Amino acid sequence: MSDAADPTAPRINDEIRAELKAAGLDPDDLQLLIRLAVEEDLDGGVDVTTVATVPVGQRATLDLVARRPGITAGVPVAAAVFSYVCGDAATIREVTPDGTRVTEGTVVISVTGPTHDLLRAERPALNLLGHLSGIATLTGVWVDAIAGTGAAIRDTRKTTPGMRRLEKYAVRCGGGVNHRMSLSDAALVKDNHVVAAGGVAAAFDAVRREFPGIDVEVEVDSLAQLTEVLEAGADLVLLDNFTVDDMREAVRITAGRARLEASGGLSLPVAAEVASTGVDYLAVGALTHSAPVLDIGADLRQES
Repeated sequence: MSDAADPTAPRINDEIRAELKAAGLDPDDLQLLIRLAVEEDLDGGVDVTTVATVPVGQRATLDLVARRPGITAGVPVAAAVFSYVCGDAATIREVTPDGTRVTEGTVVISVTGPTHDLLRAERPALNLLGHLSGIATLTGVWVDAIAGTGAAIRDTRKTTPGMRRLEKYAVRCGGGVNHRMSLSDAALVKDNHVVAAGGVAAAFDAVRREFPGIDVEVEVDSLAQLTEVLEAGADLVLLDNFTVDDMREAVRITAGRARLEASGGLSLPVAAEVASTGVDYLAVGALTHSAPVLDIGADLRQES
């Protein structure tokens, strides 16, 4: 039986559900993820350490505190974990909104409730909050690196299975923009499609015929291919592993007829130089597949 079908099952409260929806996140999907995380942590048993050391009925306040500077993402997600585990027995205060640049010692979220429940929710909440804040923080570093150029930092589909919407949300919190969410909401004609279709222009035309209303981006690996897809009518082109000089030439050739996205082998030291060529986007897969977790700790305070 699903959580939705069982009125007695734990659930995220309505206030947090509304906050998640406003952020573009699905509360039911998140609730399933939280249930799996909590069940994984207990593995069919109980928290033996907490049961042995914490008196039944004790209440406390748990503060989630940034141990390093960064950008927050996933505060309502962490709040949802505490809501799911603690129910109405907890008071949840989201101290620091998502997208906030925090310093060491900043309290991000504070929850008062039964100590047993707080400690059961602590690790799943920290795992999600630290991971998403790490993505936002790394995104912010890239955004800062190209500030003033007019280009934007864009993510990819290189996401953790089952967590794409959360991770792409974190990119937005860090100041980046999202590429397509799935294979169905936009087309990206890559080298394998070109081989299968018999040419870059042929692949572009095939998508246009089959799905006339869909956005189509075409990957090219040479200036000759760029000219070909521009003549075919492409309005978004991915420049795959172009040199900086070739990117400048691509911008000149395109002359505003299409948006251009730089991709492949990009690194922070060259980000500003790449962005200054005039491309519209820098595609950075590392935002979601290689972001270090932001160090966030949990400090318990007993009620007096």
